[in-house]
Amino acid sequence: MSIVENKKAFHDYFIEDRFEAGLALEGWEVKSIRAGRAQIKEAYVVLKNEEVFLIGAHISPLTTTASHIATDPIRTRKLLLHAAEIRKLIGKVERAGYALVPLDLHYAKGRIKLTIGLAKGKKQYDKREAEKDRDWEREKGRLLRAKT
Repeated sequence: MSIVENKKAFHDYFIEDRFEAGLALEGWEVKSIRAGRAQIKEAYVVLKNEEVFLIGAHISPLTTTASHIATDPIRTRKLLLHAAEIRKLIGKVERAGYALVPLDLHYAKGRIKLTIGLAKGKKQYDKREAEKDRDWEREKGRLLRAKT
């Protein structure tokens, strides 16, 4: 069940591979995410010292929680992946020129997970071509429905 999707990532990148990562969250962040107060549109994923971090994700604190601690809505959050997956990501990002982008935030077995995509950037003409294909598919569907 998806909580938040990053539709901009599919517009700006070709998604080659997907990985599901856990997030190291604080209690107030979990409550806010469950209330639907998260946004990952401007977020990105970086690799530092063989660790993976989510930067720029905005989780708004609820007014009813966390009154005694300082909340930072845009703090850097650590992603939890297996060591083999991290090594694979490091190889692809450093050698092959891929980028890591967050795709969606969802629940898996009661836990909050983040799907990250191994992505290549699209050029402007690729974006226009994808838009033409999408429009044609929509028009084709309309024509087929009109005939039946």
